[in-house]
Amino acid sequence: MSTPTSGPGAESPSGSPGVQLPAAGGPLAGAPEVPPAPASNRLMTELLRSNAVITILAIVLALIAGGVMMAVTDERVAAASGYFFARPGDTLAAIWQSVSGGYDALFRGAIFNSRVDDFAAQIRPLTNTLGFAAPLIAAGLGVALAFRAGLFNIGGRGQILIGAATAALVTFQLDLPMAIHLPLTLLAGIAGGALWGGIVGLLKARTGAHEVILTIMLNYIAYYLVSWMVRTPGLLQQQGTTQSISLRTPESAQFPELFGPQFPLLDWGFVVVIIATVVVWWVIERSSLGLRLRAVGENPNAARAAGISVERMYIYAMLFAGGLAGLAGMNQIQGQVTTGFGASIDAGIGFDAITVALLGRSRPWGVFAAGILLGGLKAGSFTMQGAEGIPVEIVLVVQALIVLFIAAPPLVRTIFFLPKTDAEKRAAARAKTSSRRADVKAGA
Repeated sequence: MSTPTSGPGAESPSGSPGVQLPAAGGPLAGAPEVPPAPASNRLMTELLRSNAVITILAIVLALIAGGVMMAVTDERVAAASGYFFARPGDTLAAIWQSVSGGYDALFRGAIFNSRVDDFAAQIRPLTNTLGFAAPLIAAGLGVALAFRAGLFNIGGRGQILIGAATAALVTFQLDLPMAIHLPLTLLAGIAGGALWGGIVGLLKARTGAHEVILTIMLNYIAYYLVSWMVRTPGLLQQQGTTQSISLRTPESAQFPELFGPQFPLLDWGFVVVIIATVVVWWVIERSSLGLRLRAVGENPNAARAAGISVERMYIYAMLFAGGLAGLAGMNQIQGQVTTGFGASIDAGIGFDAITVALLGRSRPWGVFAAGILLGGLKAGSFTMQGAEGIPVEIVLVVQALIVLFIAAPPLVRTIFFLPKTDAEKRAAARAKTSSRRADVKAGA
């Protein structure tokens, strides 16, 4: 007699009648079906997991930490906290005045100054922000492009210095009309930076030397080389002085002001940086060269198996990165520093560019926005110090904290109770499984 396979009288594989097993992969019998999550919920979850939200919240956390430092270092807060238990309201009011006053000064120095009547003076802080941002964006694009190719370019300082020195050697003593002199100086600086970056790419491709070591050493070589050049008469030293300062930038090689002399820090160099951002975006995201660069950055072994010359891509990436750093140097000597430069012309831009690239997540327009943010922090820091007595170093700490939080997305998600990514869930599950196995082995 055959055994029924379904219905009330069916037997389970274990021989127990009356128990019906679910089909493979199906729901349990009698259990209510769980409807799929609404599309709006899935969209919100993906939005909260996105890099943009993490970046914004990282900036918020850094600003909160900056506010804490403002309050701790404020003398008014220290005085009021001495009698906190007697009159706690005074301490809270002093904290509010310190933090709100600091960030109000930052806004007035970086975006809009509402305390003056002249409209040009009101928007001058924004133009200062854009002026400070231009070299940061250019150098940040160079670091970001190298990142996308799997290279860590920390040689922006040396590339800026050599770009400036090359432009000064080649064009500063020429007498040409502006239509020729300005672009010639710009191209000379870009070529100098590209040459210095290309040395790294070539050594990396031919010898396998690590680009971090190469760029650090070339930074030192560039610094001392330019230091010697600007104190050597007949080479780059300015005539009539014994100081270590270069020749002046000829007027015909300087970027004209974009909106006139009332906005001295914003010149046509910013327009050149916008064009450079568009070009880098097209090269990375739309060109076949960019596809090969990204493939090498993702997996050089797989790229080599696909027929891509990894060594050639390393050279191309460092040539582009060095040229963009050279453009940052040109924004300095053709725009903001035209009376002569020394070996400190990079002004820390080469290293700040790493922060810009990380903050922009190595995407051209992300780098553009990050450069404007850091330019605003720099422009506003002077007003914070002058109006509120807040040390400029606090702004530098805020910049460092922004990078720290961006580099640790799980920390940001934990602080703000955001949903974990699928990769984080899998990692947590693996950790939990490993812990259970360890407990079982310990019990055995």
